[in-house]
Amino acid sequence: MAGKDPLAASEPTTPTTQASHHTGHAASRFWPLALGSVGVVFGDIGTSPLYAFRDALGEAARDGLVRPEIMGVLSLALWALILVVTVKYVLFLMRASNKGEGGVLSLMALAQQGAKGRTGLIFALGAIGAALFYGDGVITPAVSVLSAVEGLKSVKGFEHWFGTQEVIVVSLVILTGLFSFQAKGTAKVARIFGPIMVCWFLCLGALGVWHIKDDPSVLGAISPTYAIYFLTHHGLTGFLVMGAVFLTVTGAEALTADMGHFGRGPIQMSWFGLALPMLALNYFGQAALASKALAVAEASGTALPNADWFFLMAPHQWRLGLVLFSGVATVIASQAVITGAFSLTQQAIQLGLLPRMDIKITSSTEAGQIYVAPINWLLFVGVVLVVLSFRSSSALAHAYGISVTGTMVVTTMLAYIVVRHVWKWSLWAALALIVPLFALDLTFFTANLLKVLTGGWAPLALGAGLCLMMSIFVSATERLRLKLSKDGLPFGDFREMILRRPAGSTAGTAVFLTSDPDTTPPALMHSLKHFKVLHERNVLLKVVAETRPYVPDAERIETQTLDDRFSLVTLRYGYMESPNIPKALAACRKQGLKFDIMSTSFFVSRRTIVPSTASDALPAWKRKLFTFLTRNAADPTTFFHLPPGRVVELGTQVSL
Repeated sequence: MAGKDPLAASEPTTPTTQASHHTGHAASRFWPLALGSVGVVFGDIGTSPLYAFRDALGEAARDGLVRPEIMGVLSLALWALILVVTVKYVLFLMRASNKGEGGVLSLMALAQQGAKGRTGLIFALGAIGAALFYGDGVITPAVSVLSAVEGLKSVKGFEHWFGTQEVIVVSLVILTGLFSFQAKGTAKVARIFGPIMVCWFLCLGALGVWHIKDDPSVLGAISPTYAIYFLTHHGLTGFLVMGAVFLTVTGAEALTADMGHFGRGPIQMSWFGLALPMLALNYFGQAALASKALAVAEASGTALPNADWFFLMAPHQWRLGLVLFSGVATVIASQAVITGAFSLTQQAIQLGLLPRMDIKITSSTEAGQIYVAPINWLLFVGVVLVVLSFRSSSALAHAYGISVTGTMVVTTMLAYIVVRHVWKWSLWAALALIVPLFALDLTFFTANLLKVLTGGWAPLALGAGLCLMMSIFVSATERLRLKLSKDGLPFGDFREMILRRPAGSTAGTAVFLTSDPDTTPPALMHSLKHFKVLHERNVLLKVVAETRPYVPDAERIETQTLDDRFSLVTLRYGYMESPNIPKALAACRKQGLKFDIMSTSFFVSRRTIVPSTASDALPAWKRKLFTFLTRNAADPTTFFHLPPGRVVELGTQVSL
């Protein structure tokens, strides 16, 4: 090849040169990943300036604004970004990853490894965290889009005819389009999310810089003394403001939840290099604008009411453009939350917290681009209900903080288990790290609990319902497993029975899916009972969900020959993977197991739950809920990617 050094071609590849090649490849991907993370990871927190400072100042200034309140709220917002997002998430929790994956369920899985199994506490924390995340998935699109559309009220010429009803209608139209578009996938448009959100953050910073000159003294709010003074002099009001200030850090959970897609380094670079400074500048600018307006009001002897400070930062001739731009940003932020809910659902299914659902891969190149129809439309219904119920972003903000702070409390508790039992820190070292973080989370959570009656009940009710559903599904599934194991025929006895009374034989391979290889699969018993024959080769197939995100191909398959007719195959998948049984079985040839898809039949048991007359029977309402969940679960054929023309389903009744 022209231009190629012939000596370089024959030079041996050393570990050093391999490392340099890897480093070069990693460096070439670093900046694209950092750009992509801006569009996905920081969408939620990037749209917080639309409403967070306004609502926090509104809580502080019920009897009119004064300057110490402006400085106190600004200082609280800045230190929330520093302590909650930067210290807790960026510097600490992003190191507590499960093989590079983050988020509450990844932490739960990692904690299970440290605790040597699923304990009741770890399961409860994981279920609560997941349920509250779904609550966030309902509230984030609603409050973000509402706050953006409400900006039209500040546009000259719109204020008289664009009221609450019109805001709701336009918001619902946008949200309907957003959720309807999900099934088509977002792989193509997602490529522009990063550049758009970079422009959005630069816009936030530019608006802030433009208005800091209105009152440069607001820069002094970086001192925590303003926050401390505010809290010590405002009593219960200060606590309420803490709950509203927390809106500035909503979306922090995404930093860890999306770590597997972008990596820790690119996300940290995007935070320190772009998101944090631009957010801080914008909050400085909003405070400076409010401070200038206060000075004008005091000079005229009037009280200054709270206002929509974010949109007022833009001149009248630019305000409509800012409203439209904020609408695009909130749609991107909502998209990130919806995608996160799909990813969380995939993890929850693999970890056994939810029944199987059809997971559609919407991109041929991006494994993370998935669509889960039931979750999409349940979220949509929830979003529509909260928009119609709360009718404004300010009212909805009362419901927002509880779901986010609750998830953060759960995350910190799981992090303690990881630090103590996985990282093997001493008790005192673990407490020294976790206790301050937990105290901070608990303070914000308690502050938001004060809003239960004014809207906080919504995410709590949703979270409680989802936790109850997960708990019943997990406990009933375990009861079903024990029931089948107790009532089933041990597989060793089955093989002895076949040896004593040989069955007829038919050509081909039969694969029987089972969760307990020590017990004869019901589908195998029914097949032999009805057809009076066994296949030449029979495979008991067990699919195991691991507590790690991905399983290497070398560890995926484990085969065991039981006799000349039966083999046991165990397939292992991580909670971020989608099981593909035919693909895995094709790889079994390397381990000596012949497999031809055209001569293989897959036998699946279709269970029907019926009431039990036993004294320890499952309560009727739990049984009905479990029956509903299992009946509407995804078909095993679709979920495991089995060829439909090669699947045989055999029904059986189980009493619970």
